[in-house]
Amino acid sequence: MFEELSDKLDSALSKLRQRGVLNEKMIKEGLREVRRVLLEADVNYKVTRDFLKRVQEKALGEEVLESVSPGQQIVKIVHDELATLMGEGRPEIHWAGTGPTVFLMVGLQGSGKTTTSAKLAKRMVHGGRSPLLVAADLQRPAAIEQLQILGKQIDVPVHAGSFEGDPVQTALQARAKAKEGGHSVVIVDTAGRLQIDETLMDQLRAIKDAVEPDEVLFVADAMTGQEAVTIAEGFDDALGITGVVLTKMDGDARGGAALSIRGVTGKPIKFVGTGEGVNDLDSADPERLAGRILQMGDVVGLVERAQLAVDAEEQEKLQQKMMGKGKFTLEDFLTAMRQVQKMGPLDQLLKLIPGAGRLKIPAAQMDPKRMKHVEAIILSMTPQERADPDVLNGSRRKRIALGSGRPVSEVNRLIKQFGEMEKFMKQMKGMMGGGGGGGFPGLGGGGGFPGLPFGR
Repeated sequence: MFEELSDKLDSALSKLRQRGVLNEKMIKEGLREVRRVLLEADVNYKVTRDFLKRVQEKALGEEVLESVSPGQQIVKIVHDELATLMGEGRPEIHWAGTGPTVFLMVGLQGSGKTTTSAKLAKRMVHGGRSPLLVAADLQRPAAIEQLQILGKQIDVPVHAGSFEGDPVQTALQARAKAKEGGHSVVIVDTAGRLQIDETLMDQLRAIKDAVEPDEVLFVADAMTGQEAVTIAEGFDDALGITGVVLTKMDGDARGGAALSIRGVTGKPIKFVGTGEGVNDLDSADPERLAGRILQMGDVVGLVERAQLAVDAEEQEKLQQKMMGKGKFTLEDFLTAMRQVQKMGPLDQLLKLIPGAGRLKIPAAQMDPKRMKHVEAIILSMTPQERADPDVLNGSRRKRIALGSGRPVSEVNRLIKQFGEMEKFMKQMKGMMGGGGGGGFPGLGGGGGFPGLPFGR
């Protein structure tokens, strides 16, 4: 997410960050480079101009020029202004005072409304709420079926209208059903078009008037760039949107839409889609998004992903073993690795760790196939071998290599690195009086991400 923008902005600011003394000329030259980066990232021209004007006014203040670390002060100013650009504080959800809270999901066809509706429902379940999904896109049979499949996947009921039926009646029936069934949230997935037209808007207005939604969320494909801003304005004029969900932020999006939509429409970005999985929807806290763009990490985002994806019972067992209460085996290692996989791609997770974004770990080491290779090797072992790797002699290793389709050298490397991880865990427990080793699987007390040990 924001990878291209983040790298270029970090490069532009690095010259200022490294200087011990700054003068007005240096600051203006540095900000000209920032301007170029923002415009290349497809940030709205007016938004860029106003943003840099505010940054320059603060950067040329005496507090910065006389600071012990003026470069770092400017980075902080840029961070704060980026956060302001995307919203004033963490966006809140407007919950209904009585009855179910209704979310109306709107946007163009292909923007990701259906998938986002399911992701939002999954977040609601995790928050202790009982959602009901509504398939009100009745012009495409595939949209109805897709939502039903996703609902089954996340164990959330779906109220679906019939193909070419009345979406207004479908939404009304769903709201009544939610009241009767005790559902606290209703998420209405609506139809889209390839572009805005009056037929679509009339239908959406009718649905809105009928169900009186508490939130009208505009779902925008971040890869459409500046066009997303124009489309957002059109939906806002017609429906009065209350917030924005940016999807496909894990793709080739340059980041400009994320920085422009709030500045142009005044409507906050409430969620960002970071992948195709049902857990890949992050809350859009402006401070945290700004931290990600400037490669400062997002520890809170990492915690949220873990809470959504990691099985609490399995995590507790792993922590107990990491703390010395039982032997940590290759079977446990495999469980931990699978838990991390559920949190998302490793390259995304590392960017949430402060400073890790600048490590420039080779892409080959972050390849998801590597984790699959490790999984294949462990699954080719017998239960005895997973519990006690010391029994793995040459013939056993050769058999495991044949069974997993990997070379013997990879089997040897995994066993060696697992042994190194065990030693590290013992050292940590000794240093911490036997109480170390907690945290996420592979994120604390366990010697790095499961899956990274095979990277060198």
